[in-house]
Amino acid sequence: MEFLLNMNVPRSLGTVLAEHGHSWRHCGDIGLATASDAEIMAAAAASRETIITHDLDYGHLLAFSGDTAPSVIIFRVRNTQASRLAAKLHTAWAKIDSPLREGAIVIIEDAALRIRTLPLRTRD
Repeated sequence: MEFLLNMNVPRSLGTVLAEHGHSWRHCGDIGLATASDAEIMAAAAASRETIITHDLDYGHLLAFSGDTAPSVIIFRVRNTQASRLAAKLHTAWAKIDSPLREGAIVIIEDAALRIRTLPLRTRD
């Protein structure tokens, strides 16, 4: 899988992802350090990357856009060290791999995992 790490995610997580066979880029390395969330989403969608972030705005943008891509992993955890984030991903991988490939928002919390398939449906 290919990932785009948001500015609030340590580059060292990318190194761990690469060790597990994944490709990754960091927004700070590709000219997106000051880009808007919408610009980062467009870049990730164009490159078929899953965004990894701590920012809830991506979920909100996807909820109101009706889009099916890009997939987003949102970490809502206390310990944001790359090794802890990687451990959380590893633990959740069997449950999140397929949804991420199809289009999903995955929220990983300290004690919970939530998966929302895209597009999100809004109430009429």
